[in-house]
Amino acid sequence: MNGFGESRRKFLKSAALTAAAMALPEMGFADVKPNKRPNVLLFISDDHGTDDAGCYGHPVIKTPGMDALARDGVRFTNSFCTTASCSPSRSVILTGLQNHANGIYGLSPGKDHFQSFANIKSLPVMLASAGYRTANAGKFHTTPEQIYHYQQYIGERKDSPEEIADQCRSLIAADDPNPFFLSFCTIEPHRPFIRDGSAPVDPKDVVVPPWLPDIEASRDDLARYYMSIEREDKGLIRLMEILKQTGKLDNTLIIYISDNGSPFPGAKTTLYEPGMRLPCVVRAPGQKKTGIVNNALISWTDITPTILDFAEATPAKAAFHGRSLRPILDQTDPPGWDEIYASHTFHEVTMYYPMRVIRTRRYKLIWNIAHQLEFPTASDLWICRTWNAVRTRKLKTYGQRTVDAYLHRPEFELYDLQTDPWEAKNLAADPAQATLLNELKTKLKTFQENTKDPWLVKWTHE
Repeated sequence: MNGFGESRRKFLKSAALTAAAMALPEMGFADVKPNKRPNVLLFISDDHGTDDAGCYGHPVIKTPGMDALARDGVRFTNSFCTTASCSPSRSVILTGLQNHANGIYGLSPGKDHFQSFANIKSLPVMLASAGYRTANAGKFHTTPEQIYHYQQYIGERKDSPEEIADQCRSLIAADDPNPFFLSFCTIEPHRPFIRDGSAPVDPKDVVVPPWLPDIEASRDDLARYYMSIEREDKGLIRLMEILKQTGKLDNTLIIYISDNGSPFPGAKTTLYEPGMRLPCVVRAPGQKKTGIVNNALISWTDITPTILDFAEATPAKAAFHGRSLRPILDQTDPPGWDEIYASHTFHEVTMYYPMRVIRTRRYKLIWNIAHQLEFPTASDLWICRTWNAVRTRKLKTYGQRTVDAYLHRPEFELYDLQTDPWEAKNLAADPAQATLLNELKTKLKTFQENTKDPWLVKWTHE
């Protein structure tokens, strides 16, 4: 077992997780059914990878907010974004549609200028129509505004997560018969990592995951990344404190997710596991069982249907690419949740590299549609010390794969995640896997047909 996995296993068997969770006051549910529609807090962090939290077994990163949420709710172990880039991922979260279907193929702001189609109905708009008071706090990264309109916008980029949470108090505490929907979006742990007095993490204490090179630059990078995660967790703690103080906690659905994987090459903008397998912790009103670990394969297409289900606001003719998680929140291994699909096309407008993915419990097939191109590097990853050190020192390997294999990819990548969890051995050309490869290709084509993917034509025309 690799060092990271061993550390995580030992950590989960220790009492440290319980101690971290107890850093917050007890926030258990009242043992009553809510008599009105719940408030909704959707907490979206920026570039936060799955295993990088105490409740997911990380031995160094301290996340008492997430840990308390997991203790009182449900922690998903197989939760995935469908595109590992900020705007397109958020468009999926807020529409329940793959990004190739809602129109945001890449980043929205500035020169990139990807926007949703005019006929798209977003989550905040649907909830407002159902009588919810809607607010976005912090980052807002989807356009056009009228498609993703909120009635209120809270916080500035310079504000810390705790400060933005405090600015949400009036929304939460309002004596209003209408419930609220708060989309709380931090800029942490996106680069550049903000320090502003946050407690540093010693690079010597860092646990380098196998998909990154264990070099000094990586350790320093990860130490700052850890600090940024701990910074955004304080915002979650403050929000839960405000909810408890205002008597709103027991009737608030809380969902914690990240938009995409950590801000390192090999994660963000890729559909390898570190790019798309992300944290998801849910605390639902009236939930009888707590501390549940749910192993269903879910994706961000499921978020909008879930929230609308709880809000009793699902439009009559709604058609989503996901489904509500509400029926499975009290389960560990619900049947019928065994595969997810992903659709990445752009990050920045200059970064065309479309990929389509099917991921089952054991296997993953990645179709690199533009495999003739070198894989592009996002501009916000140009400042990644880890990647710069690898390139400057002309290192041949990057984690479990060679640098050349990372930059130059074949048309198909097939991985057995059971025997090769870090996706280092491509089985696509293995004759023994030909039947499996064809089965997954067929499923991928069907997914593209069902979701009206314009890139479906690439199977036959190029």
